[in-house]
Amino acid sequence: MDVEALYNQYFHTVYLYLCSVTHDESLAEELTQDTFFKAMKSLGSFRGDCDIRVWLTQIAKNLYLTHCKKQNRMTGGEIPENEPDRSVSVEDHLADTEQAMAIHRILHDMKEPQKEVFSLRVFGELSFRQIGEIFGKTESWARVTYHRAKLTIIDTLQEESK
Repeated sequence: MDVEALYNQYFHTVYLYLCSVTHDESLAEELTQDTFFKAMKSLGSFRGDCDIRVWLTQIAKNLYLTHCKKQNRMTGGEIPENEPDRSVSVEDHLADTEQAMAIHRILHDMKEPQKEVFSLRVFGELSFRQIGEIFGKTESWARVTYHRAKLTIIDTLQEESK
C-alpha cells in the first residue's frame, strides 16, 4: 500500500480520534504525524489481520499512552483516565458547540474503557467489530461498553441541566 495514499485516506480519522482522547489539537496533530511515521516504518510488517484503520488507531493509542507515561514521569502525576459520557442523542448534540463542550468535559472525566470505546465509535467512526479487535474483545462487548458510556453521558447531561 502506498504510504501517501494511506496518509491522505486516514489522516483525518486518526487525528479526530487523538483529538477526542487528548483534548489538545496540537498534541493530537503531533501524535498523528508520529502515528503515520511509525506506520510507514512498519508497513511491511502489517499482516492485514484487521482493518488498516484499526491498526493505525492502535498505533495512535500506543503513542498516546507512551506520551502519558512520559508526562507522568516528568510531573509525578497520574495518567489521565478517559471515560465516555451518556447523552440522549450524543451524535446530534455534537453539532451544538456548547453541548459538545459539555460532552467533552464529561468524556474527560470518564474512566476507561468506556471513554475510548465511545471516542472510537463517535469520533473515529469505527465499527463495533473494529473496536472489539482493538481491545481484543468481542463485538458485543464493544456495543455494551459504548451503550454504557452513552448512558453515562445522558445521565450526566440531565443532572447538569437540573
